[in-house]
Amino acid sequence: MALGIMQNDGSNITGFTSAVQPDKTFNRKTTPRNFVVQFGDGYEQRLVNGINSLQQELNVVFATRPKAQIDDLAAFFESLNGVTKFRFDIANSNKTGNTETIKVVCSEWTQSWEYDDYYTLNATFRRVYEA
Repeated sequence: MALGIMQNDGSNITGFTSAVQPDKTFNRKTTPRNFVVQFGDGYEQRLVNGINSLQQELNVVFATRPKAQIDDLAAFFESLNGVTKFRFDIANSNKTGNTETIKVVCSEWTQSWEYDDYYTLNATFRRVYEA
């Protein structure tokens, strides 16, 4: 299943009738995965663990949106159960018009009420390296 949340104008989550874009600001945390062997004298050796050794987490926000849109996003994430991957396009600020597409799973999300019928959803995407 290749569903996608796209950040560019005109694109959307597959199955949604209008574009669903996260807010422009998001965080990407990258942590290299390494084997480290430490010796008693303070010396250590490091080795990259695997082919795709960079673990990445992205925190995205869908702020102050109508309740129906937040409910649809939450239902989408619930249907994937943190197991099924989907595509996420990141606009490349260094190259106008280019995007980086990565595969992610949504490992957690939080809905919060803002006011009236407007809600916010914060989600954590974890990058996966698979076909």
